[in-house]
Amino acid sequence: MSDAEPVDELATKLKRTELQHQASSIPGRDIVQVLTEIPVGVESGWHTHPGEEIGYILAGTVEMRIEGAPSLLLNAGDPFLMPPGTAHNARDLGPGTGMMLSTYLVDPTQSLATFVHVD
Repeated sequence: MSDAEPVDELATKLKRTELQHQASSIPGRDIVQVLTEIPVGVESGWHTHPGEEIGYILAGTVEMRIEGAPSLLLNAGDPFLMPPGTAHNARDLGPGTGMMLSTYLVDPTQSLATFVHVD
């Protein structure tokens, strides 16, 4: 394994700004906070995270599809929690660019987000 930082595959598709990244008091976990911008009608693509995602919708309306669970319709001001390894796909329904603030409690040796195939 190289010394390069693990990648965030979502950054190849959406505008993602890492706001902070610190070691956690929990051994083997980092806290990473990211601002994600999703243009109207764009989907993140099905993906997982190597730990919890604690999120908050700052702007827009986001449909959060979750493998094996009912979809969530999230509006500005709504929080959400995604368990580790749970495949999900976010789509902004508008009227403008969706913005979400996500805090991840993750294994720092793994990619922050990894695309997965869901039937």
